This record gives sequence, structure tokens and C-alpha cells, in this order.
Amino acid sequence: MVENMEILNSKIFGEGLTATPLLVFHGLFGMLDNWGSFGKDLGEYLPVHLIDLRNHGRSFHSEGMSHDDLADDIARYMDHYGIQKAHVLGHSLGGKAVMQFAIRYPEKVEKLVVVDISPKAYPPHHQGIIKALESVDFNTVSSRNEVEEVLSQYIPEKSTIQFLTKNLYWDENKKLNWRFNLKTLSEKYTEFVSNAIKFGVFEGETLFIAGAKSNYILPQDEFGIRQQFPKAKVVTVKNAGHWVQAENPVDFANVVKEFLGLN
Repeated sequence: MVENMEILNSKIFGEGLTATPLLVFHGLFGMLDNWGSFGKDLGEYLPVHLIDLRNHGRSFHSEGMSHDDLADDIARYMDHYGIQKAHVLGHSLGGKAVMQFAIRYPEKVEKLVVVDISPKAYPPHHQGIIKALESVDFNTVSSRNEVEEVLSQYIPEKSTIQFLTKNLYWDENKKLNWRFNLKTLSEKYTEFVSNAIKFGVFEGETLFIAGAKSNYILPQDEFGIRQQFPKAKVVTVKNAGHWVQAENPVDFANVVKEFLGLN
């Protein structure tokens, strides 16, 4: 199959500014809209590109979903916009993408920010969410409330349900549907979650941001992080779980600004 060469969908803040741009990538089942207030805030200092990963948001759907696929998408995006070098930031799955990108294309990365994920392989842990999403029959549901009801049979946390239903839209057949490509994300899940990023070293400045209430970056992960990212600093943001930027947006933004030399 020939790979779809479309450019990732994005929203740009601070477009007229001349500073090194910041590219921001969301996590699994997310989309660029999740980062709107952060983009607006940092867009006062430098151009900020909020970007939908492939198979998410308004970006193209594809059968490929490896870390290398995601890294190559970022390189194509930068070439398309004539960006020689950028700061890149990724959360969770987006963090895996930017780590692989920095190792594969180090000359394109000024500074790297990885949010609440490490380079290691993680055991599969979204099966419940995938089962919930697959249990929604868009031939029988006709409102967001009905979709929420189906999801709530599998997912106890209201915040998770709200996060997922942000991806609902009315398709050309006037039916509700998911913006993300559930088929590929389900089929290729182990390829992008249960695989470590490929071994390689990025020598540039790197910041890992962990949520204090999250267990995605553990103290024992720091050795593995520094093997691939020798200049890495690990900073923990208090009062935040895995969704660091949503749960403590002020401290999160301040940590990023300090690292990028913006304040």
C-alpha cells in the first residue's frame, strides 16, 4: 500500500513571530483542540503549531501507526511549512512520536519536551476504553447523550468520557462518528503502545515533565531516559496526574516557558 503523503492538520498561534517555533502533539484519542489554551498562551512568545497526529482529529487516516510513521509525519510537516528547526513537545503517544522524531531527525530539533511518558514499552492498558468505543453503534445512537450512556457502562470516570466525546462529529451521512480512526488505533495498538521507541541517542536539550500523581514516569525509568537522552532533565508537576497540562495548566506552562527561555 502506498503511504498517504498528506500533511498533518494544525492550528497555528503567533504565526507572525520570528522565534523558533514550537510544535505540540497530543496523546492517544486526543486532538489539537485539547491544547488550545496552552497554544494561545505560548503563542504570545513564539509561533505554536498545535498538530493532530495521523488517525486523530482532522488529520488523515492511514493503516500505518508505527513510531517511525509518526516521526516521518513530523518531518514532512516541517518541510511543508519551511521550518528548518523547531522545539517539539509531545504528550503520551505524542511524546513517543517526538522522541522517535528527535532520534531520527536530530538536526531538526532545537529543544525536546516529553510529557508524562518514557521511551520504554508499556503494557497494554487501554483495552477497556477501546472496548467501550467499539461498543458504540452509530446506526442506533443519534445524540451525544446516547453515546455517553453507552460509554458509561464501561468507563466510570466522567472526565474520561468527556475527553473521548470531544471526538464526536456529524459525518457526511448526517450520522455521529468518531474523528479518530478507531479501526487502525485498535488494530495497531500494541505497535505504538507496547513497543519502546527504537534505540538511538538524541544529544540535544531535553525536558521530561511528569505528573506527581501519575505512574507513567517512575524513578527507575530515569536511567533508561538518560541512556537515550543524556541531557534530559526530569521535572515533576505537583497536583497533576497523566493529563498534566489540563490538571495543572499554570505550573505546566511555567515549566515549559522556563525550559524554552521564554520568561
